[in-house]
Order: sequence, then structure tokens, then C-alpha cells
Amino acid sequence: MTHPPQGREAASRRWRARLRVTWTLLSIFAVECLVFGLAMLPGALFWEVFSLSSYPFVLVRIIVLSMAFVPAYGLFAFSLTVLSALSTRWLGWRTPANATMSISALEWPLMNWVRYMVSVHIVRLFAGSVFRATPLWTFYIRLNGARLGRGVYINSLAVNDHNLLTFGDRVVIGDGVHLSGHTVEHGVVKTAGVHLGDSVTIGLGSVVGIGVEAGARCQVGALSLVPKFSQLKPDTTYVGSPVRELRPNDERPLNLALPL
Repeated sequence: MTHPPQGREAASRRWRARLRVTWTLLSIFAVECLVFGLAMLPGALFWEVFSLSSYPFVLVRIIVLSMAFVPAYGLFAFSLTVLSALSTRWLGWRTPANATMSISALEWPLMNWVRYMVSVHIVRLFAGSVFRATPLWTFYIRLNGARLGRGVYINSLAVNDHNLLTFGDRVVIGDGVHLSGHTVEHGVVKTAGVHLGDSVTIGLGSVVGIGVEAGARCQVGALSLVPKFSQLKPDTTYVGSPVRELRPNDERPLNLALPL
């Protein structure tokens, strides 16, 4: 019994999808093992210096090795951010711009996006809690593909799709802000860049959708929702969910908590 051409083509697509998923998982495992292992080297060498030294008492040795843990972990965390960003750049793992990717199809652009997101998540897990809200976190996001101006302050671990982000100078991203270049709708991943002008402030806990453009000195109040593809005017304050422009004679309650 022969299968119709449509059936053979469907089976072929399924096998190709399985091979893509298998290769994606294997490549993630291999690359992250290599990145993780290399990132541990500076910290391990730092620890080894103290481990091989002679101490008059066992208690002194225990105290010194315990105190050496923090700087050793700091070296590991910094190395992880650098090596992870360089590896994704070298391998071309990026979020595709202005893409529409069906999850069920499992095509290569989606697989590259998945690998990019996994790398970001690992850095967020092991280094983000240490470096968040410091220049080192901004340095990592820039190195991982974002185009950031001077004096950018990012106090959030939920900033994703770095290669689709363009921030001007002195942009402030508050605690818990969710800002990314992708959204998932009805089984489809859609992507678009986010552009924030100079001195834009995004208040704590706010959500910024894909394709948003905010003019210079625009302010978004805390716990606000900026819908996708919104155009926010410069020198204007926005609040609410979804955001609305705050006018001088507006007497409704505001939520303009500091974004830090």
C-alpha cells in the first residue's frame, strides 16, 4: 500500500522538525557546557590559590576558603556574562526582527530564538541576581546585542531579546519591568524592536509590548501596560493599563511610584 504524496510530505516535515529540535537541544547542551566550564576557570583558579596555601590551623583554612567564595563566584558570574554573549554573537543565535514564527512548524528561525533565550536565561539565573541594576548588567545586555546609549540603568531581569532593543542615553528601566521584542499569540511567536529615546523612564512592574517607540523624556508610571506598537510622545507622562496620556488637569488617582 502506497502513501499519498500529501502523507509522505507531512511525514517528511515531521521528521525534519524532529531533527531540528534534536540538533537544537544538543547544540544548547554542548555550547552551554563549554561556556559554563570556561566561566568557572577564573573562579576555580582564584579558589585554588587559597586552597593550596599553608595555614597554621584548620579553622583558619576554613575561614579563608569561606571568605574566598564571594570573589570566586563574582569572577565566575562576570566570565559567564562575557562568554555567553560572545558565544551567541559568534554562533548567530539571535531573535529575528519583525518575524512571525509558528511554534508547531519548528523552523530554524524559531530554533535560533530558543537557543538565544536559553543562553539569556542561564546568565539571568546565575549572574543576574548579582549584577542587576549595576553597570555590569547594562554591559552584558549591550554585549548581547542591545544598542544602548550612555548612562542606561536597568533594574530588571525580565528584559529579553536584547538584539531588538534600542535605548537612548540615560534610560531608566525600573524593578520588575517586563520588556522584550517578542510576544506569543495563538501559537505564533511575533517579534519587533523596542525603541526608547533619551531620558525615558519605565516605572517599576510595567509591561512594554513589542514594537513600542517612546520619545525623549517620556515617563511611564509604575504598574502600567504599554500595548504593542504604541507610539509614546516625547516629554509626556503615561499611566494606567493600558497607558493613557496624563494631562495637567487630570484629577484621577495616579501611580507614579519611583522606578528604582
